Amino acid sequence: MAIAFKNQKGSAQKSSIDSLAFKNGDNTMRIVGNILARYVYWIKGENDKNIPFECLSFDRNEERFNNKEKDWVKEFYPDLKCGWAYATQCIDEGKVKVVNLKKKLWEQIIVAAEDLGDPTDPDTGWDIHFKRVKTGPQVYNVEYQLQALKCKSRALTPEERELIKDLKSMDDVIPRPTPDAQKALLERINGLKEENVDEDIDKEFEMT
Repeated sequence: MAIAFKNQKGSAQKSSIDSLAFKNGDNTMRIVGNILARYVYWIKGENDKNIPFECLSFDRNEERFNNKEKDWVKEFYPDLKCGWAYATQCIDEGKVKVVNLKKKLWEQIIVAAEDLGDPTDPDTGWDIHFKRVKTGPQVYNVEYQLQALKCKSRALTPEERELIKDLKSMDDVIPRPTPDAQKALLERINGLKEENVDEDIDKEFEMT
């Protein structure tokens, strides 16, 4: 959609949406809106910062690998594997936040939805209660357990409905990067491109 001159900003704008952090023990969230299906590669970039690169071989809408777009990561890192990285939005502490879903927890939610219905429905949806359990010393030694008996249907309050009145699609919250943008950043990371990269290329990766 084109915008009027007086409304344009002249550059990409940063999102103000926070990300939800899970804590050890009991957690509750109410997911809203649509689900973003994607797979990502994690690549070490400048200052040893891990950068998520979306796998462009995976189709967000069809939820399958169809290889319609060029996946430049495979050109630079042929042995690197991508991982499941679905995301959505939720209401938490009076704010709308992005949720980077955990695969095993999401699978439990899907099973529970067979009996409880769509958890995102504003009238008949349900709060998701789950427990985060640390199982070892490493960062990845964590389990997520859905507390299905606590998950009850609840209509959103007027305040919560106001929060999601202008809710963005996840495709707008986390835009799909272009193959050209990914290639340019990969070239910079690998020292193949000396000139400055347009700052908007970096911004394509900020919310991922």
